Amino acid sequence: MNDWQRKSPLDWETYVNKLVKVVAVEKHEYEGWVLTVDPVSATIVLATFPENEKGSISFVMGHAVQEVEILQEGDSDMKQRLARILAPEESQAYSEEELEKRKNALKTWLETNHIPVGEQGELGRTLSVAGVLSIEPPYGPEQCSSTNEIILARVQGLLQGYLQQQR
Repeated sequence: MNDWQRKSPLDWETYVNKLVKVVAVEKHEYEGWVLTVDPVSATIVLATFPENEKGSISFVMGHAVQEVEILQEGDSDMKQRLARILAPEESQAYSEEELEKRKNALKTWLETNHIPVGEQGELGRTLSVAGVLSIEPPYGPEQCSSTNEIILARVQGLLQGYLQQQR
């Protein structure tokens, strides 16, 4: 077990959102922004952003890590950019006002189509359809949940059609 693998998850967390240079076995060097470190294998997940490209992710296995050097702290823009890599597209950039607008538009559309809908939760952010299905922000088919698979599939289909009409 090497020094890197002996570190604790709290130690590894200090590297997250920072530009690092990793020296691995056989003098291989990797440079990138630390997205996360796997707490079981100590594997480092690095993101790089080559010019005019979307970005790429690479993994440096924990057992191969010999040295990790922090090159640069991440600013708030870089932290957001890194967070967007792993976030589902639907949940990326909605303000509270946009989420409220989406919720109200969907609720109105469901009511117009005679589907019983209400709001639930402390802040009323969750839509409840007929008391058997809930829709969480940002109110897309992926945010639907129900124990009734038939209702779930039907409402997800309706929601998909509704969202396509909105575009």
